[in-house]
Parts: sequence; structure tokens; C-alpha cells
Amino acid sequence: MKITEKIKVLFVFAIALLFANNSQAQETKNFDQGFRLGIGLNGGIPTNNDTYNWSLGGDVRLQYDLTPKASLTLTTGFTNLFIDQNVKDLGFIPAKAGFKLFVLKDQLYLLGEVGGGFAVTNGYDKNTYIWAPGIGFATENIDVSVRYEAYTDYDTDQIALRVAYGFKL
Repeated sequence: MKITEKIKVLFVFAIALLFANNSQAQETKNFDQGFRLGIGLNGGIPTNNDTYNWSLGGDVRLQYDLTPKASLTLTTGFTNLFIDQNVKDLGFIPAKAGFKLFVLKDQLYLLGEVGGGFAVTNGYDKNTYIWAPGIGFATENIDVSVRYEAYTDYDTDQIALRVAYGFKL
């Protein structure tokens, strides 16, 4: 081998070693797969009926992080649909399972939930299926989201705002 060829080989080897060393020096962030719990307050307005005026409720959401960008959720709580003064309000317990997908910097997410609503107040005995797509923004402890919540057997659907505090379990 000529000296120029040896220098070229040595140069290529040095660059390869530099890149290999650089790739090892990068920090790797470990993902801690686990559970989170969120406690939220919900308020909503009806979308397709004049029977209900507004809604108010609270919920608890258990979240299991599958990956840094995908989570499974279970949500329950209590929601009250307020009606005019001449009709009794409808209170129900929602029980929903969902999938949360973070789409922007692990903070902006899309959420889809399905489940049931079980009437528990004022003599109502009608239960309903619920499906609820939503979009939200979450930090380490604060979660704010907007969702459309559709009911198959109640006379309305709603657009609801949820503000929650969450933490790792």
C-alpha cells in the first residue's frame, strides 16, 4: 500500500471511530412504563337538544402507558345533566375504556373512549352506550381536554371540557 492509501484508510477509520464514539455518547432516555391517575372536573353543553341546559361532573381516569406515545385508559365518575326547573336532572355514572395517542411533543394528544352510562338519580332507569372522541393537552401534572360525548339512549350529546390533575402511581 502506498502512503496516500494508508492515510486515506486511516482517515476513514478515524471518522468511523468518531461517529461510533459520538453515537455511544448520546443520552438514551429510558421509558418508565407504568400507571398514572388523573382526577378531573368536567363541564359541558348540549349539542342537539333543548331538553338539557348544561352538565357538570367529576371523574377519575386510570392510565397505563404502553409506549411514550400510546396509553390505555379507564374512566369513571359522575355526570349530571341539568334540565329546566320543571324536570328532574339526570345523573349518571360513566364507565369508559379508551386509547390515548400523543401526537405532538408528548403533550398534545387524541383520545377515543367507549363505554356505558348508568343512570343513578331522580328515578331515571335508562342506561346508555357512550362514545367520546377528544383532543387534549397534558403536562406532567395538568391535563386539559375537549371531547364530544355521544349517548345512544339519552336525548342529547354534549361537548365537554375536562380539567384534571394527574400523577404517577
